[in-house]
Amino acid sequence: MTEDLTGSAAVQDWSGADSALWTSLPVPAFVIDENARIVDVNSAGEGFLNTSRKALLGKAIWQHVIIAPAIDDAVDRARDNGTPLFVNDIDVGAPGRAPLQCNVQVARVQGLGRKMLILLSPRELAGRLTQNHSAKSAAQSAIGMAEMLAHEIKNPLAGITGAAQLLSMGLTGDDLELTDLIVSESRRIVKLLEQVEQFGNLSEPAFQEVNIHDVLDRARRSALLGFGAHMTIIEDYDPSLPMAWGDGDQLLQVVLNLLKNAAEAADPGGGTIRIRTFYEHSFRLRRSDGSGKLLPLQIEISDDGPGLPEAIRDDIFDPFVSGRENGTGLGLALVSKIIADHQGWISVNSEPGQTVFRLSLSRMPTAPRPAPIPNAPRQE
Repeated sequence: MTEDLTGSAAVQDWSGADSALWTSLPVPAFVIDENARIVDVNSAGEGFLNTSRKALLGKAIWQHVIIAPAIDDAVDRARDNGTPLFVNDIDVGAPGRAPLQCNVQVARVQGLGRKMLILLSPRELAGRLTQNHSAKSAAQSAIGMAEMLAHEIKNPLAGITGAAQLLSMGLTGDDLELTDLIVSESRRIVKLLEQVEQFGNLSEPAFQEVNIHDVLDRARRSALLGFGAHMTIIEDYDPSLPMAWGDGDQLLQVVLNLLKNAAEAADPGGGTIRIRTFYEHSFRLRRSDGSGKLLPLQIEISDDGPGLPEAIRDDIFDPFVSGRENGTGLGLALVSKIIADHQGWISVNSEPGQTVFRLSLSRMPTAPRPAPIPNAPRQE
C-alpha cells in the first residue's frame, strides 16, 4: 500500500511532536519518509528554501535541498542501520540561492518507523558571530591607536613632503625620481591616515525608515558613473520588500564599498555585478547572551571575479587586511563595523568565479496598537 505523502497519515504521525519546540528550532529542520519526501519542515527550513511548508510537503527533498557532494546514499544507509549520520563542512544550497557551508545531522525519528530527521547548521552563523565580535574589538584597538598617532605622523610627513619638493627643484635624472618617490609615498601615507580618522570618527547610526531599493539605486548609479563604469550591474529586486530600519547614508556607504570591492576585483575589461534583494522571514540572529533579533531583509551583492584569496578569506573583515597590493584593508572593515552598529549581519561566500556578500537587516518596527479603553463613554 502506498504511503499518503501529502496528507495525512504521515503528517499526523509526526504532529504528536511538540509543535512549539519544532517551530522554535533556530536551524533548518526537515522530516523525510523512506522515499526521501518531505513530511514536515520547520519555519527556519521554510526560510532557508524560501518556500512555504504547504508547497514542500510530499516533495523530494534532494530537489530542494541541494548538497554537494550528494549524501542521499549515506542517509539511506543510516536509515537501514538505525545509526545517526554527521557530515561536517559541506556545501548546502537551494534553487535560487548560493550554497552555505553547513554541518548536517541526520537521525531516525524514534517511534515513527523509517522517518528521518535532517538538521542543517550553517557554520558561518556561529563562526561569524565570534568573528564579528573579534573584528569589532580588533578594529577599535587598531583604529584607536592609529588615531592617537595620526596627528603626530601627519605633521612631520607634511615637512618631509615639502622638503622633498624643494630638493626636487634642483635635481634631475635618478635623483629627481627618488624625491618624487618620497612625495608620492608620503601622500599615500597621509591618505591612509585620513581613512583611519574617518573610520574612527564614524558616528552612531541615526535610525529611521529606509527604502533599501532607493539606497541600492543611488549606489548603482554612482558606481556606473565612476569606479564601476566598466562593469555591468544587474538588479534582481523583490518589489514587496518592506522598509528597513537604519541609517540611509551609512547603508549607502556599505553598498558603495561592496560595489567598489567587486569592481576592483574584476578584470580591466569588465565583469558582472548582481544586486539581489529578498525577504527571509525566519532569519533570526541568536547572540551569545541568548537574545535573538529578526533580520528578514536580505541583500546579496555578487560578482564573477577571481574570488577572495584563500589566505585572507577568514579575516577579510579585519582592519588592514586586503587582497590587493595597494589596498588599505579598511573598506570591508568599515562595512563590518556599520552593519554591526545596525545590529545586522554580514557574511561572504567566495570561490573563483563567484563571490557573494550577503547583508541581513531588520525591518522598520511596527508601532504598537493602542489598547482599547474599557467602558469608554460613548459620544452622542
